[in-house]
Amino acid sequence: MPRRDGIDAASEIASKRIAPIVVLTAFSQRDLVERARDAGAMAYLVKPFTASDLIPAIELAVSRFSEITALEQEVAALSDRLETRKLVERAKGLLQAKQGMTEPEAFKWIQRAAMDRRTTMKRVAEVVLETLDTPT
Repeated sequence: MPRRDGIDAASEIASKRIAPIVVLTAFSQRDLVERARDAGAMAYLVKPFTASDLIPAIELAVSRFSEITALEQEVAALSDRLETRKLVERAKGLLQAKQGMTEPEAFKWIQRAAMDRRTTMKRVAEVVLETLDTPT
C-alpha cells in the first residue's frame, strides 16, 4: 500500500467536500504550503501554535467552506435552470413548427402538461423533444 502524507489525505477530503481543511504542521517550506493550497487547504499553521492561533484559523476555514458550498449549490441550481430553459425553448419551437402553435400557446401547453402530470416543465420538454424531434 502506498504511503500517503497529510497533504494527500487533505486532497482526498477536499475533493469529496467532506470538511474544510486546516493543515497543522512543523514544516514551512514553500513547496509544502503550495501543495497544501493546491490540495484545498483553507488554512496552514506551523508549529508551535496556540489556541489563539488555531481558533481563528478553524473559524475562517469553516466560514469559507460554507460559502464555497453555498456557491457551488447556487451554480448547480442556475445550471439546471438554464438547461431547463434551453429545453423548454427547443420544445416550444417544435410545438410551433409541428403543431402550429404560437409561442405563448406552446409555453402554456408545456406549463399545463407539467401541472396535469405533476412533473417538471423540463421533463415535459424532454418528452416533447423525444416525441416530435424525429426525422420525418
